[in-house]
Amino acid sequence: MSIHVTTMDQHPVLRADKASAWLGIEVVSASYGHAEIRMVVREEMLNGFGMAHGGMLFAFADSCFAMACNDPAGDGSTITVAQGADIEFISSAPLGAELTARGEVRFQGPRSGLYDVQVLAGDTVIAEFRGRCRTIPNRFDQSKGA
Repeated sequence: MSIHVTTMDQHPVLRADKASAWLGIEVVSASYGHAEIRMVVREEMLNGFGMAHGGMLFAFADSCFAMACNDPAGDGSTITVAQGADIEFISSAPLGAELTARGEVRFQGPRSGLYDVQVLAGDTVIAEFRGRCRTIPNRFDQSKGA
């Protein structure tokens, strides 16, 4: 069973996620195997060329990936974490650009999965992210910030 969430505090993976909060992520939708989020490129996110730093784009896509591969209706006994990820930068994002990331499951087995995330500014593709994940027992107390 999956639930639809629309705010960060409704998705268990983001409740204590200070990095995603700093990015200013807004949850558009999230359910098991899918997530869509937004953020606006701020001045402190720019690289020396005046465009969004690649690390900011990666972190944005990675947050979307985490939301897609962790079921918001899960019981918390397991967590799904990144095992590896790749990103291809297609275009640049300027100051003030509203970015959308859409993550989708490509394969999810009992312990391993594969997810794709596309980062867009309007209709322009900014980046393509592919994440590989692993489901493990939850040994972290998220109420203490892991």
